Amino acid sequence: MNNLLVSGYRAHELNIFNQKHEGIAYIKQAITNKLLPLIDDGLQWVITPGQYGVDLWACEAVIALKPQYPQLRLSIITAYSNPEEKWKDDKKEYYEQVLKGVDYYASVSDKPYDGIWQLQARDELLFRKTDGILLVYDEDAGEGSPRYFKERALRRQQADGYRYISISSDDIQSIADEANYRDMD
Repeated sequence: MNNLLVSGYRAHELNIFNQKHEGIAYIKQAITNKLLPLIDDGLQWVITPGQYGVDLWACEAVIALKPQYPQLRLSIITAYSNPEEKWKDDKKEYYEQVLKGVDYYASVSDKPYDGIWQLQARDELLFRKTDGILLVYDEDAGEGSPRYFKERALRRQQADGYRYISISSDDIQSIADEANYRDMD
């Protein structure tokens, strides 16, 4: 696999409303744990839609891995220009920080949000340009925006072997439990 789409829940879907939430570190660790064997097998690009939540935390995980794996590249492909335009200032600043570590940034549409067609065009491009997806999603925890990526990935998997890799809430919880157990020692 050369190119991997990474996405998942938006921050608000996880009841995370700032970057200080302790759960973010566990999510980033879960993403890193899934990325490492893929990098060893030749993964070259991690591509995200760059939405506030798992997408940007995945970017942070990749940026942290780059010193060890200089061949690894990171891309954000948004649906429309300036997706952060209506975000609060702290989120905008965070987004700008993440963008500094990105190797390639583009928008499918050079206009501001104009309709769902932009999101559909972005998703079409993301799936066409990647060999698989790493998705932070857990149906048992309730449906959320990643559901559509999962459905599309599974259809592509059936059609042409597109790879689907998931991270569930149990995966993240086990990382948190392990960290808490180490802290007790």
